[in-house]
Amino acid sequence: MRVSDIVTRHSALRIPIAAVLGYLAGTIPSADIATRLARTGVGDLRAAGTGNPGAANAAAVLGPRWGLAVLAADMAKGAAAGATGRLVAGSAGSYAAAATAIAGHIVPVWSGGRGGKGVATSAGACLAVFPAYFPIDAAVAMAGVAAGRNAERTIRWACAAWVTSSLVWWRRRLPNAWGPEPTVGLPLFAAAGSAMIIAKFRAARRAS
Repeated sequence: MRVSDIVTRHSALRIPIAAVLGYLAGTIPSADIATRLARTGVGDLRAAGTGNPGAANAAAVLGPRWGLAVLAADMAKGAAAGATGRLVAGSAGSYAAAATAIAGHIVPVWSGGRGGKGVATSAGACLAVFPAYFPIDAAVAMAGVAAGRNAERTIRWACAAWVTSSLVWWRRRLPNAWGPEPTVGLPLFAAAGSAMIIAKFRAARRAS
């Protein structure tokens, strides 16, 4: 086997490694850790409030400070995944790890797949791999809330803007602040993340 073949094969392995690391980062149980540290007598957020192990339910059940802590931790997971993926496998690795971090948060292997909705983790991932979109994300979310306090509808608007923006940034090679160069991985990341989040919201609505 030629040296060039070994190098190519080694490089090809980096993206799956980045994806696995991103998934593992996403599975870190921020809400579960907060629940234990809060010592409020609540054993599991999945059995309290809305049943979602996320920032909003943590704020409602454990208190606003714990909700903010979970929000920050979930965003940090997504940001760390994207940054780590970039170190391991460049732009492709960053987008792969950012997407799998959202998957890890929504379907964590350690808790039987009973995870959160992935919104905060996706926001953190965007800060790492698509920072140019983050202000647009916040604006769309606020517009959705102002138009009607329907969380699922707001998320659909935000996801539509997310995917559309990613396509524009990729096709036009627009500046991406401190994020990686916009490649086809950017819209793939946005589409995968949006699909997972919307599916989770739909499943939660059906279960309620």
